[in-house]
Amino acid sequence: MLEVRNIRHAFGSTEILQGLSFSLEKGRIGCLLGASGCGKTTLLRCLAGFEPVTSGEIVFSGHVVSRPGKTIPPEARRVGMVFQDFALFSHLDVLRNTAFGLRDLSRRDRTSRAEELLAIVGLAGLGAKFPHELSGGQQQRVALARALATAPDVLLLDEPFSNLDVELRERLGQELREIIKRVNITAVLVTHDQHEAFAIADEIGIIADGRIHQWDTAYNLYHRPSTRFIADFVGQGAFLPGRVLDSKEVSIELGVLQGEIPAVCESGCARCNKGCHVDVLLRPDDVIHDDASPMQAEVVQKAFRGAEFLYTLRLGSGNKVLALVPSHHNHAIGEHIGIRLAVDHIVAFAAAGPAPIHSEIPARRGSPLPS
Repeated sequence: MLEVRNIRHAFGSTEILQGLSFSLEKGRIGCLLGASGCGKTTLLRCLAGFEPVTSGEIVFSGHVVSRPGKTIPPEARRVGMVFQDFALFSHLDVLRNTAFGLRDLSRRDRTSRAEELLAIVGLAGLGAKFPHELSGGQQQRVALARALATAPDVLLLDEPFSNLDVELRERLGQELREIIKRVNITAVLVTHDQHEAFAIADEIGIIADGRIHQWDTAYNLYHRPSTRFIADFVGQGAFLPGRVLDSKEVSIELGVLQGEIPAVCESGCARCNKGCHVDVLLRPDDVIHDDASPMQAEVVQKAFRGAEFLYTLRLGSGNKVLALVPSHHNHAIGEHIGIRLAVDHIVAFAAAGPAPIHSEIPARRGSPLPS
């Protein structure tokens, strides 16, 4: 349904998008996730037809809609767009806002289509209300209904929940995904919120400096980051220095982890021999609180999250790790607690470079370091 082929875009001499590519099948939801200024909104504007590309192609359903010298206008692309600020017309009621793009239909058909979409987004019976009479979440639903009213091939969403509170954002994210799947439309979301991206998208591209650094599922971005940048950007975690013992073992301060180690693990190392140095990524769910464990760590920070605490723990070496602990274990700052490892696979990077190490072989949990 949607192909982005090595596109570039520049404002004057400043290149915003630098050879960016991805594709989506019909009915799939893709997300561009990145910090402010990374180029994600510019990409969305290129998809919509508001901005030209300086090289590469954008293809909808096999038809080129953007390439150098050719930009099909937005109204001819069969795209719907939901803006960050909703962009509803304050002088029109909800029904007429929803039907705004249906000028080619009769009045009766416009009303019928608008009422159908309002029912799909959970606003049946509110057509006579005006935007100022609705909550923020309801206004966002109206914006979505209006974008879907013309039955577009591609739906574009620009930070659609950034003006809403966190609790409402999470609930609407799940509802948005269900609505998009129900109408079987291809969608592209841009956001800086990882939780939003994980809740809504089938596929996510991490974008920085105008390039996609990894296009993958949320699970793989978290558990199989392709670069150290992705590992740092997605989720939370800490790196501990490690040493390769052999082709299937890496030792860290907390024990020996078992897994497949690639042939090249650091710059200048032709094979994975003993002594190669790596940095091993530990996520908060890799470190388990265990009062019976002989391994001890000092609580240096704690963040209450309702059902759990996120503890920052200092090891004997001074290195720090994170641990998610059920909130009935309320330990004080400075207290030492027992921990053990529950690492299901290894994610590590050469100490002097970005080459990744991945393993799906179960790790040996908390094995003591060799002397």
